[in-house]
Amino acid sequence: MNKPFAIAVLSLSLMGLSGCIISVKPDQHGQADWQQREEHNRKTIASLAPGMSMEEVTARLGVPDFSELYKQDQQDIQVLFYRTHRHHGDGTTSKDECTPLVFKQAQLVGWGETAYQQR
Repeated sequence: MNKPFAIAVLSLSLMGLSGCIISVKPDQHGQADWQQREEHNRKTIASLAPGMSMEEVTARLGVPDFSELYKQDQQDIQVLFYRTHRHHGDGTTSKDECTPLVFKQAQLVGWGETAYQQR
């Protein structure tokens, strides 16, 4: 085999392999993402205080997974839902996997199921 041919074959082989990615246990990376997100949300919600503005809360927690808005006694009531635990291993987030944060007139008045039911 001549030297130029061997170099060409080796170069083509290396170029072909340069685009390969080897993935070991692909589910673990995704699993770590949602677990970290849930832990972050739980810790952040535990540090909230009644009276905080919606702007302060969303700056800490980001975009909610779900939200509701309605009027009650001439006041705007908004409920933001953040994922904090897992019930179903289906890859999607549902409201029963979230903690509700209840705001009246853009001020935090409570969180959790009790606050959501009393709104």
